Amino acid sequence: MEEFLTAHFWVAVGQIIMIDILLGGDNAVVIALACRQLPAHQRTKGILWGTAGAIVLRVILIAFALTLLQVPFLKLVGAALLLWIGVKLLAPPDDDEHSHIQGSDKLWGAVKTVIVADLVMSVDNVIAIAGAAQGAGEQHQMALVVFGLLVSIPIIVWGSQMVLKLMDRFPIIITAGGMLLGWIAGTMAHTDPAIVGFLPQDKSWNYGLGLAGALLVLAVGKVLNTRAAAK
Repeated sequence: MEEFLTAHFWVAVGQIIMIDILLGGDNAVVIALACRQLPAHQRTKGILWGTAGAIVLRVILIAFALTLLQVPFLKLVGAALLLWIGVKLLAPPDDDEHSHIQGSDKLWGAVKTVIVADLVMSVDNVIAIAGAAQGAGEQHQMALVVFGLLVSIPIIVWGSQMVLKLMDRFPIIITAGGMLLGWIAGTMAHTDPAIVGFLPQDKSWNYGLGLAGALLVLAVGKVLNTRAAAK
């Protein structure tokens, strides 16, 4: 029980919630598109059942990810993917990203669409959440993941519009989120079993690599935005 009262645990919870809010915009769009053709009285059911199914699948995927991250070099691969996800978060958006998602006028058809689309799009969330959970200690990683996801569900489903408006009004939120993913990538790479024996495992190195990852995401994101503006 004492593990749940540590600063590391609650920092990781905060990171998971922020990751889900920032990367959950896609999920909100998927839910809206998949359920748009349902009768009005079935839309709430479609949203709730689709979200519940997607969350269950995501917990299962994260459980596998937490196990796989113990394999040498996989944390390095995960760190590279997180850096890419962080840069993508800061880069100009792709307007056609969700054009392939088809709605359904049948409740279970819409639910299936939400689950399948979320499964395909949840790689970024899975890797980021698994990386954040690494910092809370091994004993309660899955409890942390489930708690973070449960807290973020109402934020994504019911508060997505408010969150999106806040992001539009305060772009610094997105920048901070991208840098957070870079930070997690740096700290994840530092603890990969393949390089643990070659790098000092003290906090200064961990924080230093985390800071390097955050600054790398910020720099690449700025370059991409500058190029897009120039075009």
